[in-house]
Amino acid sequence: MASRRLGEKPCDPAHCTIEVALEVIGGMWKVIVVRELLTGTKRYSELFRGVKHATHKMLAQQLRQLEADGIVARKVYPQVPPKVEYSLTPLGRGLGPLLEAMGDWGTQLLTSRTTQTKRRTA
Repeated sequence: MASRRLGEKPCDPAHCTIEVALEVIGGMWKVIVVRELLTGTKRYSELFRGVKHATHKMLAQQLRQLEADGIVARKVYPQVPPKVEYSLTPLGRGLGPLLEAMGDWGTQLLTSRTTQTKRRTA
């Protein structure tokens, strides 16, 4: 990840909290996976249905990365066929307020865009 300048100080990704957070939750589908898991534990097929337009390969990759970063817990049941469930860890559940704030900001953005479009067409 490229470093940024905050004032005169370089922002090393290992020490810049926002860059570190984006490194963990950035990615095509990670935030959507977390949003889906905020409602509770889900099996892979349930996640796949909730994460529209993601491929199986991409979803599996994002889940592995979230698991490696301690955001998602994966539980495998010893049965045939295999049953796997995904849930948020306490660290992952901590993303709830962040996603709520992002949703509020998204609502403001959509309202602003709608207002601007109405002004242009009037």
